Order: sequence, then C-alpha cells, then structure tokens
Amino acid sequence: MTKRPEEIVLMAESGKLLASVFGYLDGMNLIGMSTLQVDSLVDRHIVDTLQARPASKGQYGFAYSLNSSRNRVVCHGVPSASDILQSGDIVNFDITLEKNGYIADSSKTYLVGEVSPQAQRLVQITYEAMWKGIKAVRPGARLGDVGHAIERHARRNGYAVVKEYCGHGIGREMHEPPQVLHWGKPKTGLVLREGMVFTIEPMLNQGLDAVRTEQDGWTVVTVDGKLSAQFEHTVAVTRTGVRVLTLRPEETTRH
Repeated sequence: MTKRPEEIVLMAESGKLLASVFGYLDGMNLIGMSTLQVDSLVDRHIVDTLQARPASKGQYGFAYSLNSSRNRVVCHGVPSASDILQSGDIVNFDITLEKNGYIADSSKTYLVGEVSPQAQRLVQITYEAMWKGIKAVRPGARLGDVGHAIERHARRNGYAVVKEYCGHGIGREMHEPPQVLHWGKPKTGLVLREGMVFTIEPMLNQGLDAVRTEQDGWTVVTVDGKLSAQFEHTVAVTRTGVRVLTLRPEETTRH
C-alpha cells in the first residue's frame, strides 16, 4: 500500500508520460471521430512515441487502451467504430500507462464542439469536486475527509455522486488497496500516511445517482439517461500534503 520514495519517482515518471497523452488528445478535433479511432491513436502514441504500455489493454479481458464514456455513460465505456463523437457531446477518456513496471491512471472529460451550458457546468463542477478531494489529502487526514469534500461540493451544486465505483490504490498493479470512496463522513476511514499512492476519480450525475451495466458487461450508464462526467488523477501522500503524479501542464498554474 505504501510506496518507497524511489517507487514514487518511477510512478511520477509514468504519470508525466500519461499527462502528455492528454496533451496529445487536446490537439485533436474529436468531431466525427469514432471512439475506436481515438483508442487506436492513443495506443500507438503510448507504444511507439512514449515507449510505454497501455496498462488497461488486456486487463480483466478488456481489449482496448482506454475507456470512452460519452454523455450518459458513467464509466467503462468500450471504444467502438460506430460510436461517433458529435458536436454537443461530452466524453471521458480514462487511460492507464505503465512504464518501468509502475502504473499511472488518469481521466479527463472533453467538451466536443458546441456543448450546452448545462453540460459545461456538470463537467466543471466534476473537475472542481476532484480537486476538493485532492486538497483534503495530507498525512493524518482520513479517506472519509476526501470523500466528504467531493460529495459536499457535488451536492451543493445539485449533482449526485455515483457510489458504486471508487478510486483505488495503484502501483505495480492497476488496482491495489485501499478503496477511495467519493462520499463519506469527515474523520472516518483509513488514516492517510506518507507514501500512500491512490486515485481520486469522482463520477457526478446530472440526475439520479443510480446506474446500471449494459449487456456488454462493461458499459455503465445512468438509469435516467441524464449526463455523467468524471475526472481522475493519481496522487501520492507527501510529508506535508499531496503530490499529483498525473498533473497536466495546464494545471500547474491553477493548482
């Protein structure tokens, strides 16, 4: 669960490479692209350009390098040639990358073309909620503090937090202890210690928090058909607070 300093150095290297993948995605015009095309481009970029491994590919039998979750899809969306991105969509790309034996995990929800103000607001509040959780991380804090910070921001803004899926420890394996809930009570749960590394990845829904899994066994959708958004970073507990291992360049001045 707790990583040695030299392990965190390696995880930070993986995280920096993963952040650059989102920079690569940022430069794409997604309108008219299929999510399978995006997956293929990201796969080649990770393997050929970054000389790394897309860690999701083959994990639990998943055949792709990313999850693509569009509009009412909450998480675990499967890339498809028939899933064409259109102006007005929101889409989350969830990507994992392994370099030198250590894995980083991050996701970002993109606005495709001209997106409604309601969808833009959901995406913005979800992003803010993730950062509320990140800023609650420090030695001596508890996981309940992290979840509470996220849930409070979501509820104050009229959104529901998905409770069925959570963040997780990460390192040589994609999923390690502990589970990191995005809801909870302050001063409850596991006490955070320097060297712990885990993901914070809240999913917020416009409507109900209820979700269901489609027949493919992967794709999770909102039961009411309303929009869902997600953001994710991999973080390490430091001696004085928190370090975001997957921090993207455009975030360094804001956070």
